[in-house]
Amino acid sequence: MTEEGDSKPRKVDSFAALRYKDFRSYIGMRFCFTFAYSMQAVVLGFYIYSITHSKIALGYIGLCEAIPAIGIALYGGYIADKSEKRKMLLLIFSGVLLTSLVMFTVTLKSMSNIIHAAWIVPIMYSMIFCNGVARAFYGPATFTIYANSIPKELYPNGSTWSSSSWQVASILGPAAGGLIYGYADKIVPGLTGITAVFGCILFLLLVSLVLVFMLRKYPAQYVPKESIWKSLSEGIHFVFSNKMMIGAMSLDLFSVFFGGAVALLPVFANEILKVGAEGLGIMRAMSSLGAVLTMLVMTRFSPMGKPWRNLLIAVTGFGLSILCFGLSTNFYLSLLFIFTEGAFDSISVIIRGTLMQLLTPDHMRGRVSAVNQMFIGSSNEIGAFESGTAAQLLGTVPSVIFGGSMTMLIVGVTYLKTKKLIPLSLREIHAPGEEGIKEG
Repeated sequence: MTEEGDSKPRKVDSFAALRYKDFRSYIGMRFCFTFAYSMQAVVLGFYIYSITHSKIALGYIGLCEAIPAIGIALYGGYIADKSEKRKMLLLIFSGVLLTSLVMFTVTLKSMSNIIHAAWIVPIMYSMIFCNGVARAFYGPATFTIYANSIPKELYPNGSTWSSSSWQVASILGPAAGGLIYGYADKIVPGLTGITAVFGCILFLLLVSLVLVFMLRKYPAQYVPKESIWKSLSEGIHFVFSNKMMIGAMSLDLFSVFFGGAVALLPVFANEILKVGAEGLGIMRAMSSLGAVLTMLVMTRFSPMGKPWRNLLIAVTGFGLSILCFGLSTNFYLSLLFIFTEGAFDSISVIIRGTLMQLLTPDHMRGRVSAVNQMFIGSSNEIGAFESGTAAQLLGTVPSVIFGGSMTMLIVGVTYLKTKKLIPLSLREIHAPGEEGIKEG
């Protein structure tokens, strides 16, 4: 690896990826966007539940976002492969900024005489749907930018820092969202919590937009000569022909599908633990706190020695944490299990992210990322819908226990199906690729 402007090789260190300017811009953009998005997610859940008092309404939040994110994900990957990525991100961020502005407007107290209360939730769902459309293009575009901002040998280090920045934003976002929502009117009389939170969200999205401008242009590395359907099928075939890649995607999809207890945190905060919006923000942040602390440790102690073995161990820990959280009736004990859930999940995130980057050729990154988006990118939203539906049918606590148990069962089945992958080291599964990219 080289520092910017320095042609002499230097030893890779824990901060190696951060020495590249475009990677730092990417990290900053992703941090601000995730901060805003996680704030929005936590307050939307609490706000909609406070209006509807319906558990299934929480599931609909995830469904509204997942339908377009999955439905047009492959097309988003196709567009990302053949488009200039910086321009693409500018359009995506502008769209998300517009949807947040609409939600900010309809929740203003001054709009209550103009917009009927019965229309607020449908409008919110519509804007969440639009965000799902944006996500179908966002994932493939950022996947390519990340891959081309640092050399390949720094992918594990870059993946750790990228995931860590995401998790830090995921800590601060929910905590800030919950606290602002709960205390806004006490600090500024007459200011509603939802209005204050959306004001912060709009500011962060504007900062993200500025950081996108700071990225260099990333031209297309793929010019399709065949039909769109053949191009898309090429990406699908590549993923499904790679046993480790499809195994990692499937494991994440089904474990998060059944282990999506996060969607029910507003119910736990209101009805079981009785800690209100402030407690909800803390609970949402605790998972990410466990994740980011674990990731900081992993900058020194990589989980990539035997990646498949460690992935199975991490998802097992994730399932056990979900199961224990469902059984807990003590707020502080629940925080502990949410913390460990985030810690184990972060290990699997690092492993999956590194494998995806190493096993994907440059000219297919958009399409492979799109398939990944269909499996992993929307698993949280599909899991949220499953959790909301299960809670409506079984009850809140039984649905979480069921989800944790199913996650454990999935890990057991995956272990039996993939025993040959367990002893492999990262070097044995490293796919040959292009030389690393150096900044001039």
